[in-house]
Amino acid sequence: MEFTADREERLDQFLARMIPDISRSKLSSWIQSEGVWVNGVERKPSFKLAEGMSVSLGEVMPTPIHDLTPIEMDLDVVYEDDFLLVLNKARGVATHPAPGLREATLVNALLARNQSLSQGSEAFRPGIVHRLDKETTGLMVIAKTDQAHVQLATQIAEKSAERRYVGWCKGQFPNPRLRIEAPISRDSKDRRKMAVHPDGKHALTHFKVLKVVEGDTLFAARLETGRTHQIRVHCVSSGHPILGDSIYATGDWAQGPLMLHAAYLGFEHPETKKAMAFFVPPPSDFRAPQLVEESQITDWESYS
Repeated sequence: MEFTADREERLDQFLARMIPDISRSKLSSWIQSEGVWVNGVERKPSFKLAEGMSVSLGEVMPTPIHDLTPIEMDLDVVYEDDFLLVLNKARGVATHPAPGLREATLVNALLARNQSLSQGSEAFRPGIVHRLDKETTGLMVIAKTDQAHVQLATQIAEKSAERRYVGWCKGQFPNPRLRIEAPISRDSKDRRKMAVHPDGKHALTHFKVLKVVEGDTLFAARLETGRTHQIRVHCVSSGHPILGDSIYATGDWAQGPLMLHAAYLGFEHPETKKAMAFFVPPPSDFRAPQLVEESQITDWESYS
């Protein structure tokens, strides 16, 4: 690969511009191990280029980022038939492979069951119709056929599928019901985060208070859209970060397991057209799980 510098710039920064699909850290590592030449002389990543200099390096081999090796894992399957399965995802399990992720994911576990799965929206997401954050527990529906996948995804997009969560947030909401409609986009300062931004994608979450304990709120949330970290971002943007949220909360409030659980899932079966509804209580490490009453979640109009 050969390039010509178009301005004064560090060598690693120049290559990052020229090869945007390869991370800067990988480029820097590649330069250190395999070498890169400027005007025929091997240089370090920090070398300062001048306009017109010739830069050459070998082909940068892409790092495999999506390991689809089947891996045995205990799964809590709530319902299963020939078209789909509903499971209760455990804490600490990522939904699908991603760059830099080394541990087994839900996709790896599903592949180990030796069953049919939909092709999914991308090759590394077989069966995955929607996702849960790694530290979020609760209900997910997995598609076994492409037709089931399309119909389930359509229900989520058209808001006819119901996804409801319970969680603990800091402080108290101003009202027993709260509607937060605020667009969400990637945080420009921290790529791990999402943030409310006027140029972001439309995001709408409905909240209701279940209990207030020692000044903190046990809430239920109903999603109308499914943006990355949507409930977490809407909570922190309103001044009420979720307990155990190591990304968005601060201090002691960021410690411990994430108090967010996908408790309820409702949809129309893609084959039989039967209404399906599932509830699973929060896990044992959830703060005061006994305070979560099924009727409060399944009947959205009910209060605590």
